[in-house]
Amino acid sequence: MKCEGCTGDPATEALVIGVNYGLIGDDLPSPDKVIALYTSRSITRLRLFNPNATVLEALQGSAIEVILGTYNEELQRLSTDASYAADWVQTNVAPYASSVRFRYINAGNEVIPGKLASYVLPAMRNLDGALRAANLHVPVTTAVATQVLAVSYPPSQGAFSESAAGVMAPIAAFLQAKKSPLLVNVYPYFAYAGSPRDVRLDYALFTAQDDVVRDGSLGYTNLFDAMIDSMYAALEKSGGTDVDIVVSETGWPSGGGGVGATVENAREYNNNVVAHVAGSGGTPKRPAKATETYLFAMFNENLKPEGTERNFGLFRPDMSEVYHVDLSP
Repeated sequence: MKCEGCTGDPATEALVIGVNYGLIGDDLPSPDKVIALYTSRSITRLRLFNPNATVLEALQGSAIEVILGTYNEELQRLSTDASYAADWVQTNVAPYASSVRFRYINAGNEVIPGKLASYVLPAMRNLDGALRAANLHVPVTTAVATQVLAVSYPPSQGAFSESAAGVMAPIAAFLQAKKSPLLVNVYPYFAYAGSPRDVRLDYALFTAQDDVVRDGSLGYTNLFDAMIDSMYAALEKSGGTDVDIVVSETGWPSGGGGVGATVENAREYNNNVVAHVAGSGGTPKRPAKATETYLFAMFNENLKPEGTERNFGLFRPDMSEVYHVDLSP
């Protein structure tokens, strides 16, 4: 079976911005309206955290490229039962593959380190095998938070923590062999909010005019690039020298009472990250390739925990803008 979206190469298109489509709300618009909104705003990439038939049906024929995730709770069975992985592909990918552009399959979100971590790589292998058996050429990867790092400063010293390294090294080897990227959730907001006396707001918002961090010959004017390059350094130390990073989540809350969680800062951050990844050509460590990036998130979701978690959306559930982001700079 031919798969419509099987490039999997962050460098194949100039536009590298997508938006996460979360569903943790009871007042969200129907998927067909959401996909129409993506299209009307020229958003050509979407991350869907878990399989949802109604969303996948709405995506058919849209030309939007999709990262499709598994449930974390499925990882153990996906890792130990190849037939379950085959059924997962036949249920969630194969029926849509002729009309939905699958960019990556994402086995697990932020489970490393933790009790599910050991299941990630075997699940990735089984899903990869099931996709290949179905003649579907979609890269398989996983998504991690920057908390997998024990050291992140300066970026060149980035290294995985002891609890993550044993899992991340073989995952890096798998991704390198398959020429697939690692998905990383990158949040300068949480670094700033956690240490506002130590992390400059302009460094987090892309508004610093000069280098804030010097790391050998490299200079960093923004925390986003520094966080990504610390992950690249950790991958290199684990044998993943040629593994690319895709930023699967980044964003800034517009409310909820957190430090710096304002509409003004959210507007500044998201517009600046879009302009940066679309125009800069990459990070100081990897300047030749733009960083494929997915904003978090499309909507404010009212069933998330109270506070900032409910306020990462670019849009309200009525599809009006919380603030404007230029998604086609």
